[in-house]
Amino acid sequence: MTFTLTIDEPRWEASVRGAAEQFPAVVPVIKGNGYGFGRERLAELSTRLGVDTVAVGTEAEMASVRTAFHGSIAVLGPMTMAEALKASRPAGSVIRTVAHADVLRYLADQGDTGIQVILELDSPVHRHGVQLTELAGLAEPLSRVRLAGIAMHLPSGGDRQEVVQSVHRAIYELRTARVPVDTFWVSHLTAAELTALRAAEPGITVRPRVGTGLWLADRSTFKVTGTVLDARTVPHREAVGYRQRRMHGGTLLVVSGGTAHGIGLQASSGRVGLKNIMKSVVQGAAHGAGWSPSPFRWAGKKLHYADVAHMQVSMLIVPPGVKPPAVGDRLACDVRMTVSTFDEVEMNPARTGGAVGRGATFPAAS
Repeated sequence: MTFTLTIDEPRWEASVRGAAEQFPAVVPVIKGNGYGFGRERLAELSTRLGVDTVAVGTEAEMASVRTAFHGSIAVLGPMTMAEALKASRPAGSVIRTVAHADVLRYLADQGDTGIQVILELDSPVHRHGVQLTELAGLAEPLSRVRLAGIAMHLPSGGDRQEVVQSVHRAIYELRTARVPVDTFWVSHLTAAELTALRAAEPGITVRPRVGTGLWLADRSTFKVTGTVLDARTVPHREAVGYRQRRMHGGTLLVVSGGTAHGIGLQASSGRVGLKNIMKSVVQGAAHGAGWSPSPFRWAGKKLHYADVAHMQVSMLIVPPGVKPPAVGDRLACDVRMTVSTFDEVEMNPARTGGAVGRGATFPAAS
């Protein structure tokens, strides 16, 4: 009973290396579930890449990364005042993000705590960060901390000209406030945007923090599958599952992979407008009733849920007229890697030219 991530390790590592070459001075982001691969595995690969710094989401994630990476670790989550009050001299090279003026002033008043600091500025994302209007009063306390640079967490979409312009505007305001700008840490700029930024600001070292674009650069180098645990023919109007939804015939499958693995979870949407709201309502109702397409594929098509996703399995329906898989076969599954957990990780699989089935693995990309 396994929900499996299968990785063609040589090709996956090659894809990561290729992506890293597109982002000079890259800072690999290793946070959350390690983008589905696990933080320890990403830390190991970061060491092989030869980078000097990686980034984690929270202080609690550092220990797992330290098992395989011994360079500098930047913590993306901003330090709160409560954390600053109890902060001690860190073991190893740790860089903490500061996004509040009061926290920065407190750290400056403590003298040399051994903590390196990145000052996070507000960006068009508006998640957190010091406002540009506050910079004039922060030049002096910034001179009394170990400043590792300035950072902005930028949008991945939107008007790209405006996004890049927000960085230039921030650099201008920093210089006006007499805040040193030697190193600038950024997220979600493309390789082309980074090249243009470096050309426009030749005196600044730009450090791109990259997660998705690095680890998930080539999704053909890994595959997720669920194992068919049971398959049975269901007659027309047979009620199945927790919700007792009536089937229109076909084959009922029980497949490994449920909510505990990140399957069947509904993400929030930032879309607005009556049309999108109504669409979301309809989709939500269908999802709750188990009528929506599942992420599992068979015979080239997505299978529908026969019931809401269970904790460790999903109940799917193969429509009448389609030859069903057998118990033990694997179904390919399209997942969101950042919320996925796997029972098993297979490395360096033998390559076959066939489709996913009993014991089969995925073919090499052409």
